This record gives sequence, C-alpha cells and structure tokens, in this order.
Amino acid sequence: MRDAHTRSQERILNLLKTIKKGISAQDIYVKLRNRNQSMGLATVYRSLEALKLEGLVQVRTLANGEALYSLAQQDKHHMTCLQCGISIAFNQCPVHDLETQLQATHKFKIFYHTLEFFGLCDQCQVAVE
Repeated sequence: MRDAHTRSQERILNLLKTIKKGISAQDIYVKLRNRNQSMGLATVYRSLEALKLEGLVQVRTLANGEALYSLAQQDKHHMTCLQCGISIAFNQCPVHDLETQLQATHKFKIFYHTLEFFGLCDQCQVAVE
C-alpha cells in the first residue's frame, strides 16, 4: 500500500467519510464542486479506481448498471427489487467462512465482498399478480 495519496484522492476519501451510503462518481463530482474542491470527472474516476485497488474504496453495481462507491467497510449484503429498485441491506453473511478459506488456500488478499440477491419486493409481487 502507498503511504501518500494525491490531493484528489484525499478529497474523495474525506467526502466518502461524511456519506453513510454508496454514491455515484457523478454525485461525488457534484458534491466536490459544491465544496469548492472541484476536479474533472475523469480525475474522479481515476482517483476512485486507484483507491479501489488499494482496498480503501468499494464499489457496488446496481441492477441498472450504476456504480456506487463507498469507503471499504464491513461487507454489505443486499436484496434489490428489479421492478422498483428498492435495496434492502441485511447483515447475515453466509460466505464469511468461504472468504477466509479462499484467502488461505489461494494466498489472495480479499479487501471486501458483496452479496446481491435480485427479485421482486412484496409490493411489486402484488402489482404483478
């Protein structure tokens, strides 16, 4: 891991520390501009990619393809409705032991994992019937 980050990376990390949910690169760009810390959108993407490769930032891709970035933290798991887009987080981790095993077996440093289930929430199930 590197010791120092670029000013752009530091600004993004500081912003993500204040946000408790995933945020798109475009929204990061807008929020930084509103803080008078603007940088180009391409710089936002490059900085996010570098931080992701260090394991400091994690990305979650929604069913619609949108990527949401957040600080790497305890693994997150979601159920996402394909109809209305609601996303419900849950804490049980059925793959934690597998992660530990994979790290040991393959000598692979895992920063985080995500687990996504896609389907229909109860309200959308009723609307379909």
